[in-house]
Amino acid sequence: MLLSAFLSFSWKELFLGTEDWAFLLEIVLRTIIMFLTIIIGLRALGKRGVKQLSIFELVVIIGLGSAAGDPMFYKEVGIVSSIIVFIVIIILYSTITKLIGRFKKIENLLEGKAMCLIENGIFAIDNFKKENLGSDEFFAELRLKGVSHLGQIEFAIEEVSGDISVFFFEDEKVKYGLPIMLHSLDNSVRNIEEPGHYSCTFCGYTEEKTSGNAGSCKNCGKHNWVEASNRLRIT
Repeated sequence: MLLSAFLSFSWKELFLGTEDWAFLLEIVLRTIIMFLTIIIGLRALGKRGVKQLSIFELVVIIGLGSAAGDPMFYKEVGIVSSIIVFIVIIILYSTITKLIGRFKKIENLLEGKAMCLIENGIFAIDNFKKENLGSDEFFAELRLKGVSHLGQIEFAIEEVSGDISVFFFEDEKVKYGLPIMLHSLDNSVRNIEEPGHYSCTFCGYTEEKTSGNAGSCKNCGKHNWVEASNRLRIT
């Protein structure tokens, strides 16, 4: 039974589907045409890198990719119709880009706004909650910029592109802050044994504490604390 199934198996359908071998040459021609169309379209959109693209621009790129992909290997999808899609998308992009330049509300709606996430070494909690950004991911971004604790940071801003811009305190102005090195938040406490500076693990608010109950954070009301750091940045 297995032998008969194997013998009746259609290798042509496995590799070509319902198309014939001649369509392979057509796929090559279609791919070359759409490849050149993509290059022309991207040149028309400008030179921004993928990491710099806003949500609006990513939607445009995805739309162009979809319009280019289908006619490469779907026989029933004509190249002319896909090129028309390209032209319409580019015209829409150019029109909306001009509107963004003239109207700030449209720019904010389509591209978003830069957001301050850290101010004077403390999380701007309300802003941070609005962003789909986990604390571990954010701390990793900061560590890549040479940050070991929040007391080194005057401002950290999430740009429209998703990049994090960090503005540092001068060395003589570095304060105690929440440490962000690996496992630095694992051993949080609610009771202080050694007096010193401690940071709230939730918002980074830092204050000097004496032995005894650590109490709640004056900034966010949470109760977990870790020993703060005041190390200088090594650049």
